[in-house]
Amino acid sequence: MFNDHSTSLSLEEERFLDAAEYGNIPVIRKMLEECPSLNVNCVDYMGQNALQLAVANEHLEITELLLKKENLARVGDALLLAISKGYVRIVEAILNHPAFAEGKRLALSPSQSELQHDDFYAYDEDGTRFSHDVTPIILAAHCHEYEIVHTLLRKGARIDRPHDYFCKCSECNQKQKHDSFSHSRSRINAYKGLASPAYLSLSSEDPVMTALELSNELAVLANIEKEFKNDYKKLSMQCKDFVVGLLDLCRNTEEVEAILNGDVEMSHNNGERGRPSLSRLKLAIKYEVKKFVAHPNCQQQLLSIWYENLSGLRQQTMAVKFLVVLAVAVGLPFLSMAYWIAPCSMIWSECKEIWSQGPKEYLFELWNMLDFGMLAIFAASFIARFMAFWHASRAQNFVDANMKDLTSPTLEPNIKYYTYARMNWDPSDPQIISEGLYAIAVVLSFSRIAYILPANESFGPLQISLGRTVKDIFKFMVIFIMVFVAFMIGMFNLYSYYLGAKQNEAFTTIEESFKTLFWAIFGLSEVKSVVINYNHKFIENIGYVLYGVYNVTMVIVLLNMLIAMINSSFQEIEDDADVEWKFARAKLWFSYFEEGRTLPVPFNLVPSPKSLLYLLLRIKKLISKPFLCQKKSFQEDAEMNKKIMKRLIKRYVLKAQIDKESDEVNEGELKEIKQDISSLRYELLEEKSQNSEDLAELIRKLGEKLSINSKEEESKR
Repeated sequence: MFNDHSTSLSLEEERFLDAAEYGNIPVIRKMLEECPSLNVNCVDYMGQNALQLAVANEHLEITELLLKKENLARVGDALLLAISKGYVRIVEAILNHPAFAEGKRLALSPSQSELQHDDFYAYDEDGTRFSHDVTPIILAAHCHEYEIVHTLLRKGARIDRPHDYFCKCSECNQKQKHDSFSHSRSRINAYKGLASPAYLSLSSEDPVMTALELSNELAVLANIEKEFKNDYKKLSMQCKDFVVGLLDLCRNTEEVEAILNGDVEMSHNNGERGRPSLSRLKLAIKYEVKKFVAHPNCQQQLLSIWYENLSGLRQQTMAVKFLVVLAVAVGLPFLSMAYWIAPCSMIWSECKEIWSQGPKEYLFELWNMLDFGMLAIFAASFIARFMAFWHASRAQNFVDANMKDLTSPTLEPNIKYYTYARMNWDPSDPQIISEGLYAIAVVLSFSRIAYILPANESFGPLQISLGRTVKDIFKFMVIFIMVFVAFMIGMFNLYSYYLGAKQNEAFTTIEESFKTLFWAIFGLSEVKSVVINYNHKFIENIGYVLYGVYNVTMVIVLLNMLIAMINSSFQEIEDDADVEWKFARAKLWFSYFEEGRTLPVPFNLVPSPKSLLYLLLRIKKLISKPFLCQKKSFQEDAEMNKKIMKRLIKRYVLKAQIDKESDEVNEGELKEIKQDISSLRYELLEEKSQNSEDLAELIRKLGEKLSINSKEEESKR
């Protein structure tokens, strides 16, 4: 079970390993100097050599003595061990070893080092303490050792981002075929290192951007690699917490703006209009980093932008705010005519939003789906009404042109149709279709009012809960439709032969079967729906059983399950109502921060001076081309942004180190003190032994001198 090489240890090697383990520096120094035949790579019963034992017990002096020996084995394993225990000084001592002179070893894991056929890692039948794909920088990031990560980064170590999950390169195919589980674990270990706050804060020039994008990538992987879903979700949340932690350390508006804006170039592009870009905040909303968006520092910044021209309105009472809103609503037509600035219609605005966001991002937002559906239904309604008017106009023109005598006209059927009363119209008449579509569109247009509810603290959480309920209903509909269709087809097959032979028409056609089962959910169907006029009791009893099972399944089981799902979703929102509401409010505010679509329909149908003004400003910018000034200003802002980020990262690292020190277990500190005392004891014993030898030598010399003196005195006598 353990290493067999320990059985062949000599007494000298056993003493050497014991001295390395317990920190007996004098014995180690003496044996290294006086025993040239000593095997410094000998191992104990657990397969650990002297270097590993010294590192495990934090004996820095012994480690330094051993590292001076040539052909020392398992230096890489000792480095990983020192990193895992957080022994910074030992890590620095090992990194000064000639094996790390070129820096190539830092990028190799134990499995990659095995290909070099050396004993740099203990990659043999005993295995190692760590996964074979872990490099020093990955392990340091896993252990959140900020100082060690910084040291390794200065030496050029980096964590390579794993390939895409669906990558078909030769390397990925080979690893997948050889050991798919090991390949997946290596990807997780790499992502654990990349998502570590220590690595994020020290390796990236823009840690906020890196953390946000990595959190989204990990969230996507959680839905792809279902086997490791919890691991990826945990790492995604770790990245989000890192960004929130940085925002929490801001002490002034300048630092908050540096985190929320991030992209200096984009801020310059929007600077002419006097409003920050908030590019990082937009990204956080896109990736649903709710704690970041709902953070007080972020909300305060958004609030200042929201009330930038009406700062006094926030301190007014609800009555004053209501009067202001009422005045704006009443005077909106006049204000719109006076402030004629919107360059596009509502339909064009939606098309522009699809172009700017992309179809995928546009469809991801449910409100956009509602807008698109509402506009599509309105457009279809107007087209149908126009077609009805056009056909009626053609019929009227035909009558005016060809019918001179109207006393006894003989009209063609397609012309005579337009003289019929409404009750005689075809079901597919364009006018009827137009009116039906218009009614649906009106309902959807009024439901659009719910979009502004997140602005209110009381109605916002209710609107969010309603949206989550709709999602639960869609999930529930999968099981519901499956059960409903099964019983609908079954009951139709049972009663389709008894058309006209039942007390009602239930289940005799597909349509009747659908109606009966649907209204049975609400208790509006009768039991006599399964009764047959003939004496076919077998069919009737089966109908009773199936109808009863349907009611139990749908009404008692599935509907109660839906209620439980809705209750669970509502409770989730209620437990974190403040964060959910502030996140939804921020999304609402952002829709009004964007340029364009300032005026309502129909005032935004007419092209405006605003669009012409922006066109002239762009032409002026192209003609003047003040590159030098902009470049200088851009560089100054970029340098300032870097300084602010370095300042925040420094605070974050110091806070993390303080928290780690306060969380350390006292047992570890006592163990360290015990090891120091043990080393001191061996040094004192060595010093005492040396002093005893010196004293014995002095006594001997003194005795010899006294004996010589006595002999001289006797000879004189």
